[in-house]
Amino acid sequence: MVRLAAGMSYAEFEALTGEMLDTVPPALLEGLNGGIMVKRGARRRRGDPPGVYLLGEYVTDPFLGCFIILYYGSFLRVFGADRAAWEEELWTTLKHEIRHHAEARAGIRDLEREDLKQLEELGRPG
Repeated sequence: MVRLAAGMSYAEFEALTGEMLDTVPPALLEGLNGGIMVKRGARRRRGDPPGVYLLGEYVTDPFLGCFIILYYGSFLRVFGADRAAWEEELWTTLKHEIRHHAEARAGIRDLEREDLKQLEELGRPG
């Protein structure tokens, strides 16, 4: 097993996520009843090109509600020891997933279409 050098520890990642969330207007988080969670593992989808990992994911579930997952392991795989990249991309990912939530509440799917287009450009069928 290859050991990757981390740009930040799991605890630092969780703490930074919390600090960033403190700057988000509460109105944008309304209805996010499952909150925002950080998982240790990496996340890939079947059919994704090599090296493509989900950094975050907005989930709606009829039983669990709406929530956001951030994947620490995916950040580790993609950004390794580059702490500055971790910090920049965590903020970008968090805003991206909050936008998914806001658009879902408004009945808009623009970002979802943008994501599918980006995946197609990376070589994964939508």
